[in-house]
Amino acid sequence: MPFIGEENSTTLVSPVTSRLRHHLRDRHQDSWDRFSVYLTIGDTHLKELEALILRIVKPTGNKVKGKFAKCEDIRKKFARDVRRNQREELRALLGKVGVKEKNEEAVSDSKGPVLATYITASINLRAIFKGKTLVARVRRDGLIRFKGEVYRSPSLAAVAACKRATCNGWTFWKYERAPGDWVALNELRR
Repeated sequence: MPFIGEENSTTLVSPVTSRLRHHLRDRHQDSWDRFSVYLTIGDTHLKELEALILRIVKPTGNKVKGKFAKCEDIRKKFARDVRRNQREELRALLGKVGVKEKNEEAVSDSKGPVLATYITASINLRAIFKGKTLVARVRRDGLIRFKGEVYRSPSLAAVAACKRATCNGWTFWKYERAPGDWVALNELRR
């Protein structure tokens, strides 16, 4: 088998060999005299593995850290949890232990959020009612937050939004299926 650096190789050139060949000629050519080869079954996670290795080893001269696909920045979640814990501590210090937000009690007593089975991440909702655009947010746990209140079903949030006795929230609210493509919430159930 010909050496990777040979010019007249008749073997198939994989992305790995072409990359090594490139590094033999670029600004890294005098920086290394050996390399490691990692064999994997399939190539679905190669970028994540490379990013992990680059972050651990931190090779000199390498400016790229690498990115992890579908990674999540947990700073927002951490900050939210810290604020929640601080509120609970403050309530305990002031002697208001057990006090809940007005609508959270009703949510905790019920079966659970209706949308929890349909979503995995938070999504925005909107509705146009009497010429005004109303905006709500579905949290990851399936609860809907509208104007500072929490609702366990789209219909309860829609009733609060349009101030009627009943309203079908599945057709009232729309969510963004793709950028600019707002469809009825009812599409989630199909």
